[in-house]
Amino acid sequence: MVSDDANRDKFKVRDVALPKQLAENRFDVRTDIRSKIDNMLRLNDEAAADPVAAFDEYFQQGYNLVTSTEAQAAFDIEKESTETRERYGRDSFGQRCLLARRLVEAGVPFVTVYDGGWDHHRDIFNSLRKRLPGWDNSVATLIQDLKERGLLETTLVVALGEFGRTPKISTLSGANAPGRDHWANAMSVLMAGGGTPGGAVVGATDRKGFSAVDRVLSPENFVSTIYHKLGIDPGQVMYTPEGRPSILVSDPTPIRELI
Repeated sequence: MVSDDANRDKFKVRDVALPKQLAENRFDVRTDIRSKIDNMLRLNDEAAADPVAAFDEYFQQGYNLVTSTEAQAAFDIEKESTETRERYGRDSFGQRCLLARRLVEAGVPFVTVYDGGWDHHRDIFNSLRKRLPGWDNSVATLIQDLKERGLLETTLVVALGEFGRTPKISTLSGANAPGRDHWANAMSVLMAGGGTPGGAVVGATDRKGFSAVDRVLSPENFVSTIYHKLGIDPGQVMYTPEGRPSILVSDPTPIRELI
């Protein structure tokens, strides 16, 4: 997780490069010492699900990351032109979207752009007046930029939260601080790329946004759609190391309008 603000001057991502005080040969020596003093027994049988073997894999991934010039270059957002950075929006979220595009270009298979703080239980009008225009621009720019670079057909862009919001303004926090609370009856998800038809609207709520009434779909349908686009059969049965069957998705029906 990149916790620093990608919009600040001289932005750097921690832990994707060796610390300046640690020379590369010294790092290699430390790695070699670690391997020599590590005498823990490994169980290589997959059925054993040995956590030590899994830790070895994670360690190697971390080692490859901090020694990879490609990874360091992907995170170097200052290589982008001023025009491109302005196009995405010179705020933290806009620059994270730009960073996401750079990671996709570098071959990273899964990127999450986190934009927390949507829990507008109070002061929703002032908050969203400031936030929505920039958010809309950044997401639209990301989609357009991926398309211009020939990456959109092979990249699925998904924007969503955990659930919907109450269909009416709540004053639980006080009459002078209106907001919207948690609501599970209806929510919206935006999808683009990965072969998704543009301009499609799937499903509808009643006129007050209280609940879904047309093409009512479930989280299982949503995730089955993503699995389908990734080339994974959502109806397959997986097995634990002990041989216990586990269904991948309880309802493996993808959303046909998005395929």
